[in-house]
Amino acid sequence: MKKSSTTLMRLNRVTLIMQMDKLLPRSSLHSLKTFSTTPLHPHPKPLPPLLDPSSFTSFACFADHQLLQLHSSLKKYSYSISTSEPTMEKNSKDNEEEIKDQSREGYGKGACDYDPSNRAFDDILPHILNIYASRATPQDFEIYAPDATFEDPLMRSQGIKQIKSAFYSIPKVFSESRIVEYSIKEQVISPGKKEILMDNKQYYKFLGKDINMISLIRLHLENGKIVRHEDWWDKKPLWNRETVQLPLLGRITEMTRRASMLATHALMGFGKDPKA
Repeated sequence: MKKSSTTLMRLNRVTLIMQMDKLLPRSSLHSLKTFSTTPLHPHPKPLPPLLDPSSFTSFACFADHQLLQLHSSLKKYSYSISTSEPTMEKNSKDNEEEIKDQSREGYGKGACDYDPSNRAFDDILPHILNIYASRATPQDFEIYAPDATFEDPLMRSQGIKQIKSAFYSIPKVFSESRIVEYSIKEQVISPGKKEILMDNKQYYKFLGKDINMISLIRLHLENGKIVRHEDWWDKKPLWNRETVQLPLLGRITEMTRRASMLATHALMGFGKDPKA
């Protein structure tokens, strides 16, 4: 009877160990198959002692009692291990979001919103800013093709010399002028042809009065040179035969802008560069 009880005790221990090993998470380094004296918890409670199977009416009753008692204790050990994993995962996700936020802010905010991937406009932008700031030099107009056009609600220029006259006349009328805010979008029309949209805010000072104007500058490029430059004040399309309902009115508007340009061109010395 004693030998049978000892054998039953050993079988019971093996069964309980296998059940406990299933209850513990697989990620834990502590397995009951290779039991270590290192505690799973900073202050672990001792595992409940194994009872004598002779005090139970059957082996099944004894095993059920032990499993229920051990399962209650192992929940505490499993909880201490599992709760640390979501915390690490959350911290990792927070760090990833922080890195993404920093990369988004790396493109810059504020007055000048410009996507650095728009490489075609890198060499043109400084010259455009100089032209609108009344500090243009002859080199600034090299961004235009020889037969380029410039058009705004007041005049229509054809060729580089007329474009020079149009912009050289700005400081003759305004004591100050510049583009104070802008954002740029670039789109490819076809190989070698691009359109650049410059949504901007312009500042002028006329007779001591400050004037702020919203504008949309449209630049059409071919092989890196501007072939058409349009300045839409208040972002409204220019009046011409194609944009107005009455073609005759559009034709009159075009002629008026053309006449205004010819008068300005003559007053500015037909595009003569100012002395340095």
